[in-house]
Parts: sequence; structure tokens; C-alpha cells
Amino acid sequence: MKYLSYVNTKQGSASRHRFSNGNTLPLVQLPFGMAAFCPQTSDGNYRWYYHPQDRALEGIRLTHQPSPWIADYGAVCFMAQKEPLKQEGEERWSGFRPQDAILTPYYLKYRLLRTRSDIEFAPTERGAKIRLSFDEEGSNYFSAHSVKDNYTFEFNEKNNTLYITTDNTSGGDAVDFCEYVVVKFPENSVDAEGTMIQSDDDAFCGKKISGEDTAIHIKLKEKITEISLATSYISFQQAEITLAAEVENKSFDEIKSDAENLWESYLSKVEIEPTDEKQMKTFYSCMYRAFLYPHKCYEIDGDGNEIHYCPHDGKTYAGKRYTDNGFWDTYRTVYPFFSLVCKDELKDMVKAFINEYKESGWLPRWLSIGERGCMPSTLVDAVICDAATKNLLDKYTLELALEGMIHHSIHNSDNKDFGRNGAESYCKLGYVPYDEQKESVNLTQDAAYGDWCIAEIAKILGKTEIEKEYRERAKYYKNIFDKDTGFMRAKDSKGNFRPDFTPNGWGRDYTEGSAWQNSFAVPHDIEGLAELYGGKDNLIEKIDELFAAKTDYEIVGYNCEIHEITEMAAADFGQCAISNQPSFHIPYIYSALGNVEKSAYWAEKLCNEAFSFEDDGFPGDEDNGTMAIWYIFSVLGFYPFCPGKPEFVKGKKQVKNAKILGKEFDADKYENIIPYSDFE
Repeated sequence: MKYLSYVNTKQGSASRHRFSNGNTLPLVQLPFGMAAFCPQTSDGNYRWYYHPQDRALEGIRLTHQPSPWIADYGAVCFMAQKEPLKQEGEERWSGFRPQDAILTPYYLKYRLLRTRSDIEFAPTERGAKIRLSFDEEGSNYFSAHSVKDNYTFEFNEKNNTLYITTDNTSGGDAVDFCEYVVVKFPENSVDAEGTMIQSDDDAFCGKKISGEDTAIHIKLKEKITEISLATSYISFQQAEITLAAEVENKSFDEIKSDAENLWESYLSKVEIEPTDEKQMKTFYSCMYRAFLYPHKCYEIDGDGNEIHYCPHDGKTYAGKRYTDNGFWDTYRTVYPFFSLVCKDELKDMVKAFINEYKESGWLPRWLSIGERGCMPSTLVDAVICDAATKNLLDKYTLELALEGMIHHSIHNSDNKDFGRNGAESYCKLGYVPYDEQKESVNLTQDAAYGDWCIAEIAKILGKTEIEKEYRERAKYYKNIFDKDTGFMRAKDSKGNFRPDFTPNGWGRDYTEGSAWQNSFAVPHDIEGLAELYGGKDNLIEKIDELFAAKTDYEIVGYNCEIHEITEMAAADFGQCAISNQPSFHIPYIYSALGNVEKSAYWAEKLCNEAFSFEDDGFPGDEDNGTMAIWYIFSVLGFYPFCPGKPEFVKGKKQVKNAKILGKEFDADKYENIIPYSDFE
């Protein structure tokens, strides 16, 4: 079966700044590839540069953007042009017919009406093959454009190669960052005398230009030209090694075919017999999203060794590295899914994340080339613990991981982007106080969960004293529970609850939510949470109340209504904001407490009403595979309620049949808990 035919790469891309239906991009790349390519339909907004309803194409962007909120780095835009040549997106764009555009995971094609030409891309791991096809000879150009920050463009006539550099980043830790791009043209395919460089709107003959708002236009002799492209974060020499290894010696059609076959192999890791075609399309569109991130951030040198640029000091080191991933989101679904379908790659990823501790002094929180620290706490703890309890990590790696985890559990960082915010106060008081840190409720709960993860790894390593200490710390979430209201509430450094509490108040003490969405984040000790409510039945009643509640909200911690609020109210599933990660586990609390039927009801309802394969197919930010994989798990009928425990809780199988890595799997044969060992 050809699963690619069911994929809509635009799923979730019909989004705006104020309302997200996914905030995704239709990326053309290999699974976990370092280089991705995407249509740029508007450069009016550097972050939201593509929308499926746009009818203007400004070019194809080399992109690494994991989210519009994080933005891009190392971006370059490529376009087919005829004279008069233009640099600005508002002036160079061409119209196209949507029915003529082809967007697949492995290939894209646009018919440009303005230049009467086709532009096509087929990706490799760190580059691409490009094919330009003009209807007529003469005045045909391949243009490379700056996107943001500084660029150099230089064409070398001797080897028919365009050399590009950019220091384009969007913040965070990226010491001496530079992306090196080499674009090689076939011999005798370029009219060097006609090649132009451009600054703003002033074009002139030349071969090199540097600065912002710049471009270069390579004049082509033929109507059809196949062009080879490769990237590096290390050097032009390394980019040329990659060019020779991945791109240069293959035709466009060969690279396209290789990419197609690779994507089919990933999509077929889970095979379903659907209930209808809509489910089939939604499932495999989500499967495509599952394997986009994290991006590889390492290269292969001339001797076959893996090397990587280190954004913490700008140096090059041996080994693999991965980036473009926020663990606050992805720990919930992404890495538990990888533990089922791509264990070897997961091992590499987790080892690389742990290696960040050696290179920066801290385990990562939100990587996009370097550390961005945009979300709270250190949920990489759960990613490491989940891999450890599933026997995917060796002793040396676990020892290093434990050292890094303990370090951020007891020390504050001088840089707020690193470590756990409020760690030292948490150690002293047993919670993070609101008069010292924003979002203190989430920080406290996440720290307790992280401490449980530390205890689990200490147990594996036989470190009984550490295990004992951190099992006690893992109960600190109880220190902020208010039995009178039945919610987790912020305390000040003197131990007093915040006086002006409202359960519908978004922000301030809570991360992207209110007390409703954020009071039940105790996956490691759901039984202990139930005891605070007076027993399992009472906690179940509280979750019933959550789903039955009105979608009312108050803005207490933000300057405006953030898009997550709007999406929660629009979806209308009570106070379960399935549009955002803090609510992902809420439907499965029932099953974790023994009531599978209620979890099954809500999981099926949410899948059917909140998800589709359409361009607006997600109820909120998709976030690096997290929401797509939530759907995949829910349709298959089970869920990783507590990453770090080698088990899943049962939901409801919503497909007729399913295979995982070719093995039949039926969630319905289980009563409740599904051990990870059953997948091995």
C-alpha cells in the first residue's frame, strides 16, 4: 500500500497569529532531516511565512523552523525569475494555480505563471536537488534571496558553484553561528556574464555581495537545469563533502525516488485498517508529522565520522546532535512513540540530548539550533527516564544523565534559559513560590515529576540514598494542593496561598492555562493525587466536573487573550483544552484510575470532533509531533500516561485492525494497563 497518497502535508497550516489550527508548515524533508524546504507565500511576517490560502509564491525557503513562536534560523529563499529581477518578496512573487501545486513529504512542485516555469525540490538529509524548467530560452534566472540578518552570496565561475553564508538566527544560544550553503550548477549551464547581485532594488553585474536585503541571480543557458544544494553548520568544505556524498552524483528523479521510498518505510511502521477514508487520511497525515522533528544537527566528514557544530561555544565536536525540539511538549507523546517504532534513532537522540550537559553544563529544555529556554522546567527528565526504564540506555550514559538531572534539581542557573526555574527555592520550601517565579504551580509540579524520574534512574543504577531522597521530593506537589477548592494553587515564600484565586484565571501562576488545565499534572503519582481528593471516585468526579464546566476564562496573567485561550473556548470540551499539551493526559486520568470507559468516550469524541486531515486539522499548536502523535495513540487505543513508566493505559481502539512494525496489536484485549514489554 502507498501510504504517501493519504498524507496532506498542509494539515494544520491554515493558522494565524491569533488562532492556531496547528501552526504547521508543509515541510519537504527526509525523516528527521537537517535541511527542510517549504513554500514561502509571504515574507511580511518572518514567522508566519506560509498559508495555504495564499495565491502568491515568493520562493522555496530552506528552513529549520520548528514553530512560528520559535521562528527560523539559517533560512535562504530560492526562486525562478525572469527580467526585471527583484529582491523584495512583495515584488518578486508569482501567482500559481493551487491545482497545479504538488506538496508531498518527498517532493514539491510549483508552476509559476509569471515566469512560465516550474520549480521543483527533492530533499536529501542535508540538502536537495532542484529542477527549474522554463518554457522559453533566454532571460532565465535562479535567484537566491536573504530572509533575515546578514548574508553573503558569491558565485565562482571556475567550479560553477554559488556559495552562501548567513548568520540568521532568532535568539537563544548560538555562538558564532553560520550556515554554509553550496549550490552547484551543471558544467556550461550558467551564463556567468549575465549573473547579477542585488542590494535592495539596485541590480548590477558582479559575483559577490554581503549584507542584509541582498540577493544573487544566476543566469541559466538552458530551459531545464538540475541544481545540487548542500548545507553545513561547520564550513564550506564540509558542505562540499556533503554535496558529493548526498546530492551531486544523483539525478533529480533518483533523489526524488529515494526520498519517496524512505518516507514509505517510515509511514508503514504503523499500519491500520481504518473505519473510513477520513480516518486513513488523518492518521497518515499525523504519521508524517511524527517524523519531522527533532532535526539532525550533525554532519559526516570526509573520513565518515559524525561531527557537529556546538552552539554553546561555536566549536566543532565529534558525535551526533539533534535540535529543534521543546521537551515541555514532546516528552508527553513523541518519545514514547519513538520507543515503539524507531528505538535505534531514539537511543541516538537521547544520548545526544544528554551530551548537551557536557557541552553546555546543563541538560536542554528547548533546542532550536541552541538553547531557547522558552518553556518552563526540565521535562527532558521524563524523556531520559522513559528511555532508561525501557532499557534503551547504557550505564555510562545513565550516570552522566543522572549527574545532569541532579545538577539542575538543586542549582539555579545564572541564565534563565537553562535549568529549572526556582530550583533552589523548591529545595528549601518544598515548592516554588509565586513571589519569586511566574508559573510557580507548573514549576512545582514539573519539579516533583522530574524528581520522580531521578529516583527511577537512581534505582536502575543502584543508588539507594539518592532514590530515597528523590522519592520524597517527588511528593512535594502535595504542598500546593488546596483541599478547600480542589485545585493546585500558588503559595508565596511565607507559605500563604495567593489570595485572589479564580479557577478560570489564565496565566500568572499557570503555564498556558488555568487551575483547571494545570492542577492534575501528577502522572507519576495519580494514586497520591486521588488521596488528596479523598479517593479515586472523588477525583473522577472532579474530572467529570472539568468536562462539564463552561468554557469560561479570565485573563489574569497576560496582557491580552492568548491564542490558547481562544482555541480552548472554540473547541468547547468544557475546561479540557485539548488544544494544548497540559490537557493531553486529562482524558486518560479516568483509565489510570480504573475507569476505561470514560477515557474511551472522551478520546473518541476528541479524535472525531477536533482532528482531521484538512488544512485546519488540529485544535491548536501541533508542536513538533506532540499533537499528531496524541491522535495516533488515541486512535490505536492506548496512551503513555506517565512517560518513565514502561507501560501504557488503555483507551479505545478506533480502527478495525492495527500493526506496529508488522506485528498485530489489539488494545481491546487488555483490561487497562498495557506493558511496554508486549511491544518488544
